[in-house]
Amino acid sequence: MEKVKSSDSFTFNESWEEKKKRALKIVKKLIEMYPRDRILHGDPFFTLIRCIISQRNRDEVTDRVSELLFNRYPTIHALANAKIEDVQKLLRENGVGLWKNKGKWIVECSRIILERYNGKVPNMLEELVKLPGIGRKCANIVLAYGFGKQAIPVDTHVNRISKRLGLAPPKASPEKVEEYLKELIPKELWIYVNHAMVDHGKAICRPISPRCNECPLKALCPYAKGFISDEEIRKT
Repeated sequence: MEKVKSSDSFTFNESWEEKKKRALKIVKKLIEMYPRDRILHGDPFFTLIRCIISQRNRDEVTDRVSELLFNRYPTIHALANAKIEDVQKLLRENGVGLWKNKGKWIVECSRIILERYNGKVPNMLEELVKLPGIGRKCANIVLAYGFGKQAIPVDTHVNRISKRLGLAPPKASPEKVEEYLKELIPKELWIYVNHAMVDHGKAICRPISPRCNECPLKALCPYAKGFISDEEIRKT
């Protein structure tokens, strides 16, 4: 991606250097607010399949169905040899949205990894996004939580919160949000950004009725100061 060089498209006045300093304060505060001793979800293959299941699903559904799926198909060989219809049925009966596509992607991903990558999930974004059902967000989740690499998955929470905090322009695409965050935040902290913002999005910076008055980031947040509105963000 082309590097971000200025903050001209933001809705408030702040130099790029000021933004970088504020971004660092924000991320350090988020890490302090939402510590996580264990970053990895599990091995890369489990993380990848879990990510496919998670798309447009609540975490509790994802956790429960991932466990069910791997109890029935405990290895990549088992999933690669599974009937797509059987996997689809398991997903559908357990309340997974987009179950038809996801069942197909899960089996096809397993077969491709087994045949093309000798059973090892590729550890490069460019290869991961070639897999069925794996976009940039999921690829970064696999890199961060499967391999422990420095990556920033931009899900709905990261997208919303980054814009409210003025770390990305309100109309930026998720890909551009990732680009801004990588320019603003030191690389050694990238892996913490997703989980901290997700936790913050659930606890305080909620999509509807965010609890700004209770937020420890209030003094650093242009949204809390009225410089950025949800209406601007929703127009994206």
